[in-house]
Amino acid sequence: LPCKPLWEPGTPGSADPTLAEMGKNLKEAMKMLEDSQRRTEEENGKKLVSGDIPGPLQGSGQDMVSILQLVQNLMHGDEDEEPQSPRIQNIGEQGHMALLGHSLGAYISTLDKEKLRKLTTRILSDTTLWLCRIFRYENGCAYFHEEEREGLAKICRLAIHSRYEDFVVDGFNVLYNKKPVIYLSAAARPGLGQYLCNQLGLPFPCLCRVPCNTMFGSQHQMDVAFLEKLIKDDVERGRLPLLLVANAGTAAVGHTDKIGRLKELCEQYGIWLHVEGVNLATLALGYVSSSVLAATKCDSMTMTPGPWLGLPAVPAVTLYKHDDPALTLVAGLTSNKPADKLRALPLWLSLQYLGLDGIVERIKHACQLSQRLQESLKKVNYIKILVEDELSSPVVVFRFFRELPGSDPVFKAVPAPNMTPSAVGRERHSCDALNRWLGEQLKQLVPASGLTVMDLEADGTCVRFSPLMTAAVLGTRGEDVDQLVACIQSKLPVLSCTLQLREEFKQEVEGTAGLLYVDDPNWPGIGVVRYEHANDDKSTLKSDPEGEKIHAGLLKKLNELESDLTFKIGPEYKSMKSCLYVGMASDDIDVVELVETIAATAREIEENSRLLENMTEVVRKGIQEAQVELQKANEERLLEEGVLRQIPVVGSVLNWFSPVQPLQKGRTFNLTAGSLESTEPIYVYKAQGAGVTPPPTPSGTRTKQRLPGQKPFKRSLRGSDALSETSSVSHIEDLEKVEHLSGGPEQMTLEASSTEGHPGAPSPRHADQTEALKKGALRPEVDYPQVEGLESLR
Repeated sequence: LPCKPLWEPGTPGSADPTLAEMGKNLKEAMKMLEDSQRRTEEENGKKLVSGDIPGPLQGSGQDMVSILQLVQNLMHGDEDEEPQSPRIQNIGEQGHMALLGHSLGAYISTLDKEKLRKLTTRILSDTTLWLCRIFRYENGCAYFHEEEREGLAKICRLAIHSRYEDFVVDGFNVLYNKKPVIYLSAAARPGLGQYLCNQLGLPFPCLCRVPCNTMFGSQHQMDVAFLEKLIKDDVERGRLPLLLVANAGTAAVGHTDKIGRLKELCEQYGIWLHVEGVNLATLALGYVSSSVLAATKCDSMTMTPGPWLGLPAVPAVTLYKHDDPALTLVAGLTSNKPADKLRALPLWLSLQYLGLDGIVERIKHACQLSQRLQESLKKVNYIKILVEDELSSPVVVFRFFRELPGSDPVFKAVPAPNMTPSAVGRERHSCDALNRWLGEQLKQLVPASGLTVMDLEADGTCVRFSPLMTAAVLGTRGEDVDQLVACIQSKLPVLSCTLQLREEFKQEVEGTAGLLYVDDPNWPGIGVVRYEHANDDKSTLKSDPEGEKIHAGLLKKLNELESDLTFKIGPEYKSMKSCLYVGMASDDIDVVELVETIAATAREIEENSRLLENMTEVVRKGIQEAQVELQKANEERLLEEGVLRQIPVVGSVLNWFSPVQPLQKGRTFNLTAGSLESTEPIYVYKAQGAGVTPPPTPSGTRTKQRLPGQKPFKRSLRGSDALSETSSVSHIEDLEKVEHLSGGPEQMTLEASSTEGHPGAPSPRHADQTEALKKGALRPEVDYPQVEGLESLR
């Protein structure tokens, strides 16, 4: 049984009240300690949990204004950073409709299933019908996708399921027995074949690269005869020709394949024909070229209406023709999910807003911009246009082209027979560098043009203007095209002048001692030169710290001249050694003066650096030698004065009776001559002599008189230079004749001493002539009776 407590607090007759009060206080104190410990544990738990959560998610959330401000900061960057380029996306009202479509898509997805199914089906069917009617593709189906290449991958799956009936059951065993072949043009987009193999799980041998024309037709069109030969060879080897990808406007230059002949070849061998390219946009116009119009008969085509119409975040569209809904469902071209059908909503809204007139007007405006640039460039010299069809080409590709007089064309795609392969490659790279510089300059000066610099295998580096892909987005106008042409004309003198001076610069550098010409084909300027100092190791390609120091000083000196040329330093093309890069020439440059200035300045910097390096050792040795000689001089002074004069009291008395003449001897160190000299002449003559004057350092720069305001390295009039040089030469010849007739400076001094009463004093008449000769107002004549005044001039 439970025991009853003997004593309970607060009962009558219990123990002392003091003990009861103490027990009550203890109970309250324990409760306070327990509450404090519990609160500490809760706070520690909260800190532990909040420490694992990112900052923006802590607490009860943020308001809408703070979130939008964060988005704005992420889009435009911080204010402390460099100013960003202006927004290039020209989002008009049609763009707002496309953006609204994404928001409406999220809202529509919350509807009940029946309403959502009806609405999405209506949106998909309407958009498909409109696109097929606008671009003349009758009775077609549409697949909307975000990735531009995704539609082609789905078409390849559809072709595989159509040609391999047992593919669903046997899988890749069917493909192993009869390998499929996908034919791509050599002018197709880079990476397209690899993307298809990765998406389909096919090996790379399933791809067949069809070359372009080499003899007849455009060099960017697929060679149909060679394609037919490849198809026959694959059939004989037991392979299955599956699909052919043709171009209606190649990604590089906008050329269109012969789609009509390709369609006939595909029908003959049962190959699926797929067409893609920017020229498909012209199907919406009233006049369409026959080569592009043939694309309406293909099995499928991929279009990008977003860039064509200036619509942001609008999916690409693949139109195709097929009668089996089951196969299209298996291939992924159709879907029962409402979210997949809602991809067409932004385009559905934008097409209704623009209407047919708005769609045609934007595509027509882009084609007119292309024609306007093409017609203007025909009137510009040294610009070569690479256009397939001059009447309807929506893409213009051009490049700088000029033939130097008396030499082979330096920009021909097909080199001359007498040119070596190395010379061909060097000239080709030089051409590419100049065109790359031109393209970058035009992109900066006219950003609304949307130019692209690209490298073509046959033609080299070119500049592309494709308004169908950029005009609607950037808002390109006809005035921008006129500004582009004006900028091209302003850059042509720079390109021509630089091209003409390159060979002269190379010859001058190769003929100058101490300079090495560096053949850098990627540099668009006059040339690249490297100064070879005394300790330069020509056998290694590693970086040279001493050479970098000399070139850095050379760059600083050249920039201080404030010439029109631009200079920069950087590593050599094939090694890590520092070089001097001479930029583009905007005017007629005196290359001889430029090269001589570079060589003389670099030589002077090297000599100064050597002098500073050797100065410490020379001064240290000079100080040690001076200390030794001063110690010897002190010992000699003690021997001369005697021991008695060194005693403090006796020496003072002795010096008072017989003072000693103090002779101050010291040493002075001549930094110029590097020798230790006595200071006795300084105390005797009360002045410091000039000492030995070293011979002047020969300089490689030419003494050239410049006109007021003329900048360095500019060619001047030959007449003024010749006149100044002739006068200076005749002046020197006259002085030599006078000196020869008088018998030299010694005889002149003797004559002056014997003719006058005071030796060495010139006569007043000849003193006036001498003073005039000093000022340049009187030229010396050979018939002077007495020439004693010339000695004072000398």
